[in-house]
Amino acid sequence: MLHHRPAHTPVRPTPRRARTALVLAVAAAVAGLAACQAASSPPATTSVTPAKAPADRPDRGARDGEAAGHVPDGATVFDDALPALAHLDPALLAALQAAASDAERDGVTFFVNSAWRSAAYQDQLLREAVAQYGSAAEAARWVASADTSSHVTGDAVDLQQTGGSQWVADHGAAYGLCLVYANEPWHVELRPDAVDEGCPEPYADPSQDPRLQE
Repeated sequence: MLHHRPAHTPVRPTPRRARTALVLAVAAAVAGLAACQAASSPPATTSVTPAKAPADRPDRGARDGEAAGHVPDGATVFDDALPALAHLDPALLAALQAAASDAERDGVTFFVNSAWRSAAYQDQLLREAVAQYGSAAEAARWVASADTSSHVTGDAVDLQQTGGSQWVADHGAAYGLCLVYANEPWHVELRPDAVDEGCPEPYADPSQDPRLQE
């Protein structure tokens, strides 16, 4: 039995114009799909690193504080580059440093709480004292006004009570250094006559000091 192959139907080539139209249609479909996906996708998140302060920027508050008389922790009477010590009466500073040199032989260091203060700093301390103690009269027992304070004139130093103030109480008269107020056993002033006569009796508190009466 003879098998006849089906007649071969030749494939006609697609005209060039038709091929071009097909390519454009496919491209348009792909572009449309991409646009749809972009519209339905959430926007990309941009990570922003917050700006950092320069590492070498100075602490302006601390710098201005020292300029006004603030004394940093650990300062001694030998840290005379600090404004609080640099603005002291030179005779007072010299007496303190001479006494401190001898006190070191006894293992005692003259640490400073406060020394010279600007008028603005002194007024700030007075306002704080009034708020703390409830009245100007009570505050005056602890803080003088800027017009009368011996700190503002550079004539007083407050030593920390870590041995230095007690050393001055015991030996300070030999250097002309005296504790002036009974309620402030850290407040040291220069009394040159004390070298020969000893320190005078301290006032009960600053409100009893006639020099501070406005």
